[in-house]
Amino acid sequence: MAREPLAAMGTDELVNRLAEEKERLFKLRFQIATGQLENSAAIGAARKDIARLQTELRAREIAAAEAAAQESAAADAAAGGAS
Repeated sequence: MAREPLAAMGTDELVNRLAEEKERLFKLRFQIATGQLENSAAIGAARKDIARLQTELRAREIAAAEAAAQESAAADAAAGGAS
């Protein structure tokens, strides 16, 4: 999973993909416990995919908070200048 496609995805799509990846990781862990997992590298890949998704979601959260703070500062400056 590359970073560019994540940036193009919508937030709801990222959240859904995160839930799918967590479910995939759960199933992989279950397969390890039962001795059915043939490719143990799949667990590492699933964990990295989850981390990438969480990183993108957090970056969007931070960007939204910064935008809100800038709007608030601009509104305060405009209100202060009008009086």
